[in-house]
Amino acid sequence: MKYTQAVGEKSTVKLTITFTEEEWQDALHKAFVKTRSRYTVPGFRKGKAPKGVIENFYGKGAFFEEAFNTLYSEHYFAIIDKEKDNFTAVGEPTLNVEDMTEGKGVVLTAVVPVKPDVEIAAYTGLKIRKFEYNVTDADVEKEAEKILQSHAKDVEVTDRAAKSGDTANIDFSGTVDGEKFAGGTAEGYDLVLGSGSFIPGFEDQVIGMNLGEEKNITVKFPDDYQADNLRGKDAVFAIKLNKLTAKELPELTDEYVKANAGEATVEDYKNKCRERLVRNAENRSRDETENSIIETIAKGAKADIPDAMIEAEIDRMMQELSYRLMYQGIKLEEYVKYMGQTMEQFRAQFKEQARPRVMSQLVIDKIMKTENFALADGELDAKIEEQAKSLGKTLEEYKKTIDPRQVEYITNDILITKMFDFLKANNELYTEDEKKPAKKTGKKTDKE
Repeated sequence: MKYTQAVGEKSTVKLTITFTEEEWQDALHKAFVKTRSRYTVPGFRKGKAPKGVIENFYGKGAFFEEAFNTLYSEHYFAIIDKEKDNFTAVGEPTLNVEDMTEGKGVVLTAVVPVKPDVEIAAYTGLKIRKFEYNVTDADVEKEAEKILQSHAKDVEVTDRAAKSGDTANIDFSGTVDGEKFAGGTAEGYDLVLGSGSFIPGFEDQVIGMNLGEEKNITVKFPDDYQADNLRGKDAVFAIKLNKLTAKELPELTDEYVKANAGEATVEDYKNKCRERLVRNAENRSRDETENSIIETIAKGAKADIPDAMIEAEIDRMMQELSYRLMYQGIKLEEYVKYMGQTMEQFRAQFKEQARPRVMSQLVIDKIMKTENFALADGELDAKIEEQAKSLGKTLEEYKKTIDPRQVEYITNDILITKMFDFLKANNELYTEDEKKPAKKTGKKTDKE
């Protein structure tokens, strides 16, 4: 077997694979052995007819398809592995028989979608928005009260209008351009006001309604709404408020937190709440700032992304949604049907979101490769030891049992952190309310 490769269009590589006559005949024999039980020939028990007899009865090409599959499975992946430093396959190839001259073997071609090179205009010296989230005393009070929800009582409200936090039992019927749409009508629906369960503006207009009141409200579907036939459309909902209930919470006392949170006093419990909120705020600030950095860099990047990468990203997005729905007791297929769409239509609406996600990953990979970040001596062991201690083991004990995939994940996490430290140090980060960048260094960090 010999092969050549050539750069194709739209991030593809064309492999031309030539097999000798001996290799082709060997593949035909393997195909015969594997599939002969499928063929019935008069005068022979099923699967017992000789190869030549089967070819005479069913045609000379009876075993061709299976023979091609054999050649593909035995050689294609070995070629891809051998060429891994030159290109990375990102999808299934398109296969064709280029030549099949009797007595001279066969020539197959495989057009392989590959990871594209990305051109980045710049990834240092940019002005990039950073995000900062702080924790207030009001946030702590709200978080502390959450523990009371487990012993809250539902109390029917009859003497006031609906307000945020109430559960409103409503009938609603929505129309767009005078026509009802799938999922836009329900009776006796319990809606927690202020939960953000419905599209923006819906719950705000239910707030203030009185029992038995009926009114029409107008809202606009978001431009990124999942159902593409409703995106950006104005909708009118006829609403009737049937019933209101509110949560009546117990008092937050030392005794209550001792029994339900394991803390000695309310003050101790609130301090724990504050620590948790601060940690979450720091993580959120970091994650959104890092997303902002990559998104800003990606705006100036170009890459000829193959469809296979977009489709693979859509697969991941669909899987993520499937898991989220699963926690709510809903199957993805049922959800799609409820939205009044086919699976193909539902997948199509993820395409616009998939492309920037793929581009962002390509940008990260390019920066990582260009800057060639590396682990410092002992850095990996230090991270692994942190996990070992959390499990009550020594580093040596834990390294004997740790999954290699976990080691790879830890390694990648360290290198990604180095990359973002580098990008934060070499770009100008500013908050939304600042008139000028918060910092400017232009000084590179140590890649080691």
